[in-house]
Amino acid sequence: MSKPELDGSNLSGRLTIYVGSAPGVGKTYKMLQDAHLVRQQGKDVVIGWLETHGRKETRDQVQDLEVIPPKIVSYQGRDYQEMDMRALVARKPAIALVDELAHSNIPQEGANRKRYQDILDLLRCGIDVVTTVNIQHLESLYDKVAHITGIQVRERVPDSFVDLAREIKLIDVSPETLQERLIQGKIYTQDKIDLALANFFQLGRLAALRELALVEVANNVEQGSENTEDVSSQDVVKEKILVCVSHGPHSEQLIRRGWRIADRLHADLVVLVVLVSWPERQILPEEAHEIERIHTFGAEFKAEVMVKAAEGRAIGAVIVEVANQLGVSQIVIGQPEVRSRRRLWKRPSPVDYVLEHAEFVDLHVVGNGEGRM
Repeated sequence: MSKPELDGSNLSGRLTIYVGSAPGVGKTYKMLQDAHLVRQQGKDVVIGWLETHGRKETRDQVQDLEVIPPKIVSYQGRDYQEMDMRALVARKPAIALVDELAHSNIPQEGANRKRYQDILDLLRCGIDVVTTVNIQHLESLYDKVAHITGIQVRERVPDSFVDLAREIKLIDVSPETLQERLIQGKIYTQDKIDLALANFFQLGRLAALRELALVEVANNVEQGSENTEDVSSQDVVKEKILVCVSHGPHSEQLIRRGWRIADRLHADLVVLVVLVSWPERQILPEEAHEIERIHTFGAEFKAEVMVKAAEGRAIGAVIVEVANQLGVSQIVIGQPEVRSRRRLWKRPSPVDYVLEHAEFVDLHVVGNGEGRM
């Protein structure tokens, strides 16, 4: 994914997102209710995609709203329904309702991989889009949600896409009300209720997700108001946050943590990959693949990605050198692995080296449960 894809400067349509803490809070229901009010004001509103999950109350809210029929996509011997982008663009309503923002499209030639990419195309065409999403699908919250629920959410949306929204509406109900709706069969069919109660729909988990949604939406509103203030960019010196990753499986967790810090401070995010190498050693194919993956993931958070070769030096020395050059204010680094700590008597870990030589920055050491260096 490239940075220009999530650049809001070329979007002439307006994005509105209905956010909920969990399935069943009423995001789609409320979106349809509001659509009728807007339609009564003379606006041209069309349903581009709707997912009722078999909920009668939601289905009944459609009433006389125009619906673009789905198209059929064949994949691996099965037929699936997907949003008909071509028909929706040709119809070109003033406002398109597009449910299920985090949806991954069925692979097809010439089509986008994710629904949020479809929405970007609609916005570029000058169509206002109203969509829905649950808080657990936000990319930067992946680790927190996994910790709260024990579930690794597969379908996720870049935070930079959510930042494009002109309006975010939180649809909120108490955990007790949500659990009651589940038991009454208003969220899932009867055969799924017991499993949901024993897992995702535990009161403690619902309460934690609700708090997460409240905080995220409040932060978004606060930052939106700050961005409207008349402050010259020349008068503001932006901080820089440096995230140090290795070409390993935990780099994404560290980047998420760094982005959340940078986002709160309106700071620039820089991701540093240090290759343990020496002069004239060629980069291995698996290293090159991992570096490309980090570049792609970093682009979702509009991060600058730097790759430095240690060339016989300590990793910590490279980190401190880059931090000095960039003038960073905070460093995010992973806790050393167990096998690395066993070698401390031979050579300082990157964490120890940075602690000793980078007194000018704040250091965030992310535990092994969230990421390692």
